[in-house]
Amino acid sequence: MKLIRSPKTSADTRLRAEICLHAYRFPELFCPRTLGELVGISAKTARKHLRRFEESIDALEVCVAEGNRSKLERLIEDCLQDAPRTGRPPGFSPLQIVSIISIACEKPELSGRPISKWTSREIADEALKRQIVPAISKSHVARILRSVNLKPHKSKGWCFTTEKDKEAFARQAQQVCDVYLQAPQNYEQAGVHAVCVDEATGLQANEKRAETLPPQPDQQGKEETQYIRHGTVCLTAAWHVVLGQVIHYTLQETRNNDDFANFIEQMLGSDPDGKWIIVLDNLNTHCSEVLVRLIAKLEGIDETTLGNKKKRKGILGSMKARKEFLSDPTHRIRFVFTPKHSSWLNQIEVIFGIIQRRSLTGASFGSQQELIERLSNFIHYFNTTFARPMNWTYTGRPTEDESMAQPLTWRQRYQPKRWKDYWNELPKVLAA
Repeated sequence: MKLIRSPKTSADTRLRAEICLHAYRFPELFCPRTLGELVGISAKTARKHLRRFEESIDALEVCVAEGNRSKLERLIEDCLQDAPRTGRPPGFSPLQIVSIISIACEKPELSGRPISKWTSREIADEALKRQIVPAISKSHVARILRSVNLKPHKSKGWCFTTEKDKEAFARQAQQVCDVYLQAPQNYEQAGVHAVCVDEATGLQANEKRAETLPPQPDQQGKEETQYIRHGTVCLTAAWHVVLGQVIHYTLQETRNNDDFANFIEQMLGSDPDGKWIIVLDNLNTHCSEVLVRLIAKLEGIDETTLGNKKKRKGILGSMKARKEFLSDPTHRIRFVFTPKHSSWLNQIEVIFGIIQRRSLTGASFGSQQELIERLSNFIHYFNTTFARPMNWTYTGRPTEDESMAQPLTWRQRYQPKRWKDYWNELPKVLAA
């Protein structure tokens, strides 16, 4: 009765449960023809289901004797399910299926098509053009691609570096990651502040020409695409790795050497005697003469030993020398630079993305001051509501064990591997 009354039970399972229930309650109606007329099926079908249930009586009696109710219910459900069937034979050979998959892995330009991404319709058309199959629908192509979790219409950003020396890149990336991974212990034991610093430039104060309409039930919100420019603002922020907070920020129109040095000085003022490790990228303002002189002053180093920038002598003589001075591990205030074109290693970039999506996207500002107020209010709101330390797991050197530890997606875990097996069989097919 539980299966019959459950709304989640399929119609076929409910019908078979009714047949077995009537046969149990009314032994005089055990005739398949009578039971078939009672539930509205043929005598042959009723006889088949009764026979399948009778073959499982012994196993059911064992469960009843054991008193295992959950096992008994599962066994009854298995008896009422469809018996396994062979199904329709595949209409395409493994070689044809693999050839269709290979089309989706190619660039469309190689096939003479003026498109940037493949679609199921165009892959089906290309398969017919190459005479891979005599006929195939776009829905069948979509099923083949879905079975191997291939989505040619989608892409994501690829993080790469312009550093030609792979060993140098690995060394610098590992230094940055070590700062993140060791930050909680260093902060707890020695009070070392690990912070990430960068600038978000060109934040535009755009005013929509028409008011944005909020969404309604069964209706999306509407935004005006034309706008009036009211200037830009540069956000410079510092993200504390351990506390998970934006501990300092400035909003101004310029971002020159003096602006950045003043920002660092104000940030360090929150703990003048503390130890600091500052992660940032390779922008020239991040290793300027003004910044070097500031750090030398805070470290108690005589400025006369720094050299001369104009004469290209000493520490101030080149950007490389200035970076080496700022990165000196013996300093109380140490800078760690990310590899070239690898600002994705800087955690503050994630915070800038959150600010852009949650605070600026679709917003309208009548002036720069309105934009500054919005950013200030959001950063305070972010710190007090959902800001938290990042769970940084990248070590700078991905290993095979780390790549294998990635969790499987739902489709990889539950999707039948029928077409994937064809991919493994391709060498055998080609050899034959």
